[in-house]
Amino acid sequence: MKVVVMGAGVIGVTTAWYLAQQGAEVTVLDRQPGPGMETSYANAGELSYGMTSPWAAPGIPVKALKWLFMKRRPLFIWPLISPRMWGWGARMLANCNEASYAINKSRMVRVSNYSRDLLPDLISDTGIQFDLREQGTLQLFRTEKQLKGSKADQDILAEFDSPYEVLDPEGCIAVEPALSLVRDKFVGGLRLTADRTGDCRMFTMALADKAAELGAKFHYGQRIRTIQIKGDKVVGVMTEHLGRVHGDAYVSALGSFGPKLLGPIGIGLPVYPVKGYSVTLPVTDDRFAPQSTIMDETHKVAITRLGDRIRVAGTAEIAGYSNRLGPHATETVRHVVGDLFPNGGDLSKAEGWTGLRPMTPDGTPILGPTPYKNLFLNTGHGTLGWTMACGSGKAVADLVMGKKPEIDFDGLTMARYAS
Repeated sequence: MKVVVMGAGVIGVTTAWYLAQQGAEVTVLDRQPGPGMETSYANAGELSYGMTSPWAAPGIPVKALKWLFMKRRPLFIWPLISPRMWGWGARMLANCNEASYAINKSRMVRVSNYSRDLLPDLISDTGIQFDLREQGTLQLFRTEKQLKGSKADQDILAEFDSPYEVLDPEGCIAVEPALSLVRDKFVGGLRLTADRTGDCRMFTMALADKAAELGAKFHYGQRIRTIQIKGDKVVGVMTEHLGRVHGDAYVSALGSFGPKLLGPIGIGLPVYPVKGYSVTLPVTDDRFAPQSTIMDETHKVAITRLGDRIRVAGTAEIAGYSNRLGPHATETVRHVVGDLFPNGGDLSKAEGWTGLRPMTPDGTPILGPTPYKNLFLNTGHGTLGWTMACGSGKAVADLVMGKKPEIDFDGLTMARYAS
C-alpha cells in the first residue's frame, strides 16, 4: 500500500515509522528543510504521561483572568478580529466544567498511556538516542494553596493508575539537589514518577532516518498546495516542486496548519494555534542544574534537563498564526530558570524559540477517519504531541493498514464535533 504522510514533525514521523514497519510504501512531505523543524523543534522535552489533561478545566476561566494581570504571566490573548479564534475560544469555555473535563481527560490518557507503553519497544527496535531520562516530573508548588489544591490532581492520578509521590521541601531536594539553594521559594511538590524526558527533535530526526532505512521517502522543502479529491476519495496532493503526489491512502499530520489545507475540501477542524516559547542554554555546573523536569506551578513553566543543555518552556499566547519572536517574549521562561537554578546554566548563551501548538478546544487530539475513505487524521495534540506521538502514530498507522487499533477510537475522531 502506498501511503502519503503530510507533515514531518514528531507526529508525522512516528506515523511514517509505524506504517513503514508494517510494510507500507511511505512518502512523507514537509515544507521545512528537515524533520521536526516546527512545533517539535524546541518544546519542553517532557513526556508528560502523568500530566496529561485538557487545558479546559473547571476554574480555568477565573485563573485565566488572574494570569492576564500577572507581571510574568503565563497567558497572553491578542483580541484579533477572527471568527475562528473566538469560535474556538467559546468551545473551549464550554468544556470548562467537571463533566466535560472527566470525559476529555479519560480520552487523552487513553492515548498517552498507550504511547508510554509503546516507547520502550520503539527504542529497543531502533536503538535511537535522544537524551532520554526516566526520572519523572516534579511539579513545584510555591504556596500552600497550590499544594492543597493538588489533592484534586492526586485523586485523578490515582484514578488513572499514574504513579506519584507527594513531597515536602526536603523530598523535592532529594530528587532535585540543586533546589537546596532556593529552598525558601517552594513549600512542596508532586512528583510524577512514570514521566520521562527527552529531546523531541533529536527523536524525530533519528526516527526519520530509521523509517528511511525501511524504505520511507522523505521530501523536504515541499509546500503542499492543495488536496485533490474525486467523489469520496483523495486522488492526490499538489506540491510546490514535485507536482502531484498520489497514494492509496493519505494521513494529515500538519498540526496547526491542517485546517488551512483541509478546509477547502470541506473538513472543518477546530484546531487553533497556541503559541509557546522556550529557551535552551548550556549547563555550566551539573551540581546546580536540574536532573529531570521541574514544572513551576505559579508560572506554568517547565525546566527540563536534556543532556548538557537545559530547556525552559512555557507561556500560552493566542495570537493567530504569528511566529514572531519579540525581544521580550522569553522573559518569563528566563526569569523562572534564573530564579530556581541560578547557577545551573548560562543564560547569556540562551537560544530563544517559538512554536505553534495545535490545540483543540477539548484538549483531545483528532485521530482517524474522515468523510473521505482514504484520508486519515493525526492532529490536534496541543502541548502533548511529544507525549502522545508513539500512541497516536501506531493507532493511526494500524487503522490505515486495515488492522484493528489496540486502543478504542471512541471520542478521538472528528465525529465528536459533528453536532
